[in-house]
Amino acid sequence: MKVAQLGSGTPEIAVVAGVHGDEPCGVRAVERLLDDRPTVKRPVKLIVANEEALERRVRFVDEDLNRAFPGDPDAKTHEGQLADELVSELAGCLTFSMHSTQSHAEPFAIVNGVSETAKALVPQLPVAAMVETSNFAEGRLFSAIDTIEVECGLQGSETAAENADRLTRAFLTAVDALPGDTIHSDLPVYRLTDVINKGQASTYEVFVDNFTQVEAGAPFAAADGDKQVADEPFYPVLMSSNGYRDVFGYAAEKLEVLETPPAAD
Repeated sequence: MKVAQLGSGTPEIAVVAGVHGDEPCGVRAVERLLDDRPTVKRPVKLIVANEEALERRVRFVDEDLNRAFPGDPDAKTHEGQLADELVSELAGCLTFSMHSTQSHAEPFAIVNGVSETAKALVPQLPVAAMVETSNFAEGRLFSAIDTIEVECGLQGSETAAENADRLTRAFLTAVDALPGDTIHSDLPVYRLTDVINKGQASTYEVFVDNFTQVEAGAPFAAADGDKQVADEPFYPVLMSSNGYRDVFGYAAEKLEVLETPPAAD
């Protein structure tokens, strides 16, 4: 784990990259901040988490770090011990954690709950949606630390790296660590309701777009040509043919749209 800091004092804000070793976009954003060394209005902790997995270019060494929190100093896995170290390092910090995906090119945010902090900050980020995932939060960083996660774009793409830099700077501006203004946008909010499993097969297909409602009776995916049909309407999230080993993705419901506050006269 690599830890650095912008500014002096005790940070209450942190940026985390490299939780997964096959998602380098956030690492690029942290490296650019360290190269640029912008003047900050409040100190910021910068962390590249799973350096060993990044070096090997694999998602994890022993187990998924983002399912290993809060961790254990005596864990038998690399990630179990690393999770414990990361929780200690992030204690007292509002944390911004960057990821990438194989399912959706446009950035979106993931939160453990639609808190007042999430409502205040996430609409200031250049994201298409906010996804509340408290039903499936076990073992994730935000189950142990106050965290806003972002999916920056397609895994391994240059666009995801560019988005990560843009998202990080928007977050740091929103929390008053960097000077400047942010742009508020209307933001749809979704809640994950179910896992969409997939059986063992040679080929997988997905017929729907993430965040676009699937109607009851519509086919949405197939394994070896065997189609799965929606029993009831849902919004697909993180749906892809091969992004996860055992699941296509998640079903979600749409909660609300956080509207842009009216401009002051």
